[in-house]
Amino acid sequence: MKYRKLGKTGYNVSEVSLGTWQVGGRWGEPFNEKNAEAIINESIDLGVNFIDTADVYGDGMSEKVVGRVVKNRSEEVVIATKSGRRLNPHNAEGYNEKNIRGFIEDSLKNMGLEQIDLLQLHCPPTSVYESSEIFDSLEKIKSEGKIKHFGVSVEKVTEAEKAVLYPGVSSVQIIFNMFRQKPSDSFFDLATKKNIGILARVPLASGLLTGKFSKASTFDKDDHRNFNREGKAFDKGETFSGVPYDLGLEAVNEIKAILNKEEITLYALKWVLMFEAISCVIPGASTISHAQNNILASEMDALTAEELEKIKGVYEKHLKEIIHPQW
Repeated sequence: MKYRKLGKTGYNVSEVSLGTWQVGGRWGEPFNEKNAEAIINESIDLGVNFIDTADVYGDGMSEKVVGRVVKNRSEEVVIATKSGRRLNPHNAEGYNEKNIRGFIEDSLKNMGLEQIDLLQLHCPPTSVYESSEIFDSLEKIKSEGKIKHFGVSVEKVTEAEKAVLYPGVSSVQIIFNMFRQKPSDSFFDLATKKNIGILARVPLASGLLTGKFSKASTFDKDDHRNFNREGKAFDKGETFSGVPYDLGLEAVNEIKAILNKEEITLYALKWVLMFEAISCVIPGASTISHAQNNILASEMDALTAEELEKIKGVYEKHLKEIIHPQW
């Protein structure tokens, strides 16, 4: 495993880390604590020292398992969690000091911790970034010792660009993959200048970039890949990275031909890691074998300049006109 700096936090984090949206079971399935514990332990065994969770994953169960496992390990593992999506309605007004303090206290209780390593606002509405109020509150909470560092998880590049203007922001979590290339246009340079850590989420475009799906693939009724393609539950960019499914399959087939591979999971992860501005990529895992396989991206050979250029060409040919204006 290779390690990289997470911006101004100073943490050295595994460049392939672990996202826990579906760690307790596949999307649409009940949370399985035993399975989650096994995946997290195996990931740490393989060198992962950064785990990203959220208070809404498994309705708090993800945080509880992450906290329990990490407390029982001797290794230093950085835990990042997210707050805000429990708001109902999820609106800008809800991002105030009282609510966020409450969410932080709940997360600390869930994880059995006295301090959170990295607290991230969980994709708040765009208008939240226009006001310093919540960021001032996070500075206050940090000074009290409840959190060590804070950052944001965003939907749009414009939100990321606004967030890093606040001095206390240490990290930005953003969707970045072969199908979502806009962050590399200018945001990466801005983040690097400001010493901001970048967490690349949804690196496999909800599984599309594994190369395992086809037009015949089906998804459980409670799986967001079934019900959220048009953004009925949350931002549609979270589902297949906002790419229409059939168009995504077409693009994947072209990428397979470029790489001369049928299974492209590791290549998709390695592609993300080819960008020096990235601190770590946080793929999810619903099985131990997924976690074991993801780790291999850290040590595999780099993609060639020719491969990178051709993959960029696929994006520009099929997806840029759709993706760039929306996110």
